Amino acid sequence: MLWRTVRSMDVMMHSSSFLLPKMHQSANKPVKNYALVVLNQHLPRFMPRLWAQANLRICADGGANRIFDEMFQMTNDEDKKSTRNRYIPEIIEGDMDSIRPEVKLFYSSQGSKISDKSHNQETTDLHKCISRLHRYTPDHEKPNLCVLVTGALGGRFDHEAANINVLYLFSEMRIILLSDDCLIRLLPKTHRHELYIESSVEGPHCGLFPVGAPSTSTTTTGLKWNLSESKMRFGSMISTSNIVQSEKVTVQSDADLLWTISLRNLA
Repeated sequence: MLWRTVRSMDVMMHSSSFLLPKMHQSANKPVKNYALVVLNQHLPRFMPRLWAQANLRICADGGANRIFDEMFQMTNDEDKKSTRNRYIPEIIEGDMDSIRPEVKLFYSSQGSKISDKSHNQETTDLHKCISRLHRYTPDHEKPNLCVLVTGALGGRFDHEAANINVLYLFSEMRIILLSDDCLIRLLPKTHRHELYIESSVEGPHCGLFPVGAPSTSTTTTGLKWNLSESKMRFGSMISTSNIVQSEKVTVQSDADLLWTISLRNLA
């Protein structure tokens, strides 16, 4: 008799509860330790909500210009000065080729740590920020760390590709790329995944596809068009323009997959 050993995979749970106001978040869900990384693209309309959720805020170089210039438009403050004094990043990291001198001087005077990495031109500013978080977060805290990244989508496609590549370079970390329209997260093949859908802020449109290596078997539940041990690769079938139909979506695959879901018009 032949015996086949089926490896039991750990479950990784995902939620976009960070998009909810804190008063609406379920007390039954585990609390994540959020870090916010701001890249040099227009801030999403829900930026104040992300800022409030984060325990640590890092501006990647020119991302500091965005906080300095754009946060006032998203608040009820009466003047820009009060907004600027209220939204101070803990760290500004990067090669410092985009941050304006007056912005750098202001945040430095307000206590922000300026981490000049101009000597390192081998990696992107997002890579530098994630490397810092990976380096300084104790191993026992990493499973509970979730990194929210704004400004990673939109603009030049080569920048977008580099930002998606960071998801793969740090696949053991929970990193979410955010825009006004959608979010992207990596679902590593090392786990089965349960995605708890916050229908008031996300969906229904979603997509699931491999980048870098094909999937020979992907199975899902909770979608309008579920996959059953399906093959996916670029040049053939990938799952786009799918629809979430359940409060929980499950995914299991033999390849790392990107999950993307649309975001609703958040205030």
